[in-house]
Amino acid sequence: MTAISPTIPTTITTRTSVRTRRNDLQAVPFALRSEWIKVSTLRANKVMLGLTGGIGATIALALAATSTDATLKAGELFIYPLPLVATLAIVTGILMFTGEVQHGTLAVTLAARPARWVTVAAKTTMATIVGIAYGVTAMTAGLAGAVAGGAEVGAVSPMVTRALWALLYIAIAANLGLGVGMIVRHSAGAISGLLMWAFVIETLFAPALPEGVLHFLPFSAGYRLLDAGANFKAPVVIAHELARPAYAAIFAGYALIMLAVGTALLYRRDSN
Repeated sequence: MTAISPTIPTTITTRTSVRTRRNDLQAVPFALRSEWIKVSTLRANKVMLGLTGGIGATIALALAATSTDATLKAGELFIYPLPLVATLAIVTGILMFTGEVQHGTLAVTLAARPARWVTVAAKTTMATIVGIAYGVTAMTAGLAGAVAGGAEVGAVSPMVTRALWALLYIAIAANLGLGVGMIVRHSAGAISGLLMWAFVIETLFAPALPEGVLHFLPFSAGYRLLDAGANFKAPVVIAHELARPAYAAIFAGYALIMLAVGTALLYRRDSN
């Protein structure tokens, strides 16, 4: 009789069958390129960018033409439209994620790049770029509009400082919108919820809150990153304001929390 030897299964492992952290890192530039294609080719984003320029120029021009304050310079007026521009940045950040969810392309994206942190990193980077683009467009148009309305430019150094704080404000706003979009995953719900909080809840309930709480209202904190002198007042009145870096940290903290929660949910939820 011939002895029958047991069959020993063999496993063949190839280098391409296992995804490594290095592979994920190498996927980041491709993810960024993918996000850039989505942002730059979507018609709604082009309309939003055009609106930022139109809003910046129109508001600054109207204020400069109707102002009776001779000390009000174009170097201050050019940031007056930015709260509305921040709203557009928030909406764009929300749609960067919810648009993919509602059109079913998120599942394809995650199938192509299983490491979900790569997608989050790419979208966060692109939201920052979009916010900066909106800010630069609005402030350039606002400065031109203010000068066209008859306002003098004023000192350049304070204007540069204001512009940098304003860009930080718009960039954080875009990432805040992205984080909320990742959590809610529904365009109308996320947009209406954020706008309701920003323009209704904070304004209505702020007078009843102690000053220590007022410092931590998200949109009130973000609004205080803008500085254009005594004529530019925040909608929520705080008697003893914190320094601008403190409000930047508070506003950025909200954005980071939303992004962290959204990322955790992205890992736990189904890709659809």
